[in-house]
Amino acid sequence: MDNWIIFSIGFLAQLLFSARLISQWIMSEKSKEVETPVMFWILSLLGAILLFTYGYLRHDFAIMLGQFLIYGVYWRNLQLQGEWNNRNLPFKVLITIFPFGFAAYILFFGSLTWTEVFQGENLAGWLIALGIFGQLVYTSRFFYQWYYSEKHQESSLPLGFWVLSLSGSILLFTYGIFRNDPVLIAAHFFGGIIYMRDMYILKNSEKKAL
Repeated sequence: MDNWIIFSIGFLAQLLFSARLISQWIMSEKSKEVETPVMFWILSLLGAILLFTYGYLRHDFAIMLGQFLIYGVYWRNLQLQGEWNNRNLPFKVLITIFPFGFAAYILFFGSLTWTEVFQGENLAGWLIALGIFGQLVYTSRFFYQWYYSEKHQESSLPLGFWVLSLSGSILLFTYGIFRNDPVLIAAHFFGGIIYMRDMYILKNSEKKAL
């Protein structure tokens, strides 16, 4: 497949992720506290599908791992907001079928081997480790968010979520530079700005509440 098609898929995925951050940012700026819009989780699910596909086409295990681990958390947050049942049927079918359909494709039709997945494009071991570590830190933000939301029985984005987001984003931005991956570089540069702004808004809202 041509590189421009692969990168187009990656940029489209990051466009959806950027849109979720912008929608969340705008709502938070208006209310002067960190908000969690329904659209945040819808765009997250759609972006995860595209970014996992991009990771597969780029032979990038770090990207695939992150999207695989976090997919269910996005879905659970829609449930916690009571919005899953309100989604239309095509959306539900896509979100439910995709993981199984892609797994079946890789198993029965895919030509990518596990060696190719882990080695990528002849990447150095330390670079693969950096990508995986960065992705694990970045992904852990949603597991923390999930735990926090389950504990309070409402979908929210606490301070720890933004701290982990920024930390993981810095690592993945560095990984993207060494990987010569414009999708990761652009995404995590933009994302880092939003994360810092949300941390500022959250800190201010906590001060006002005291």
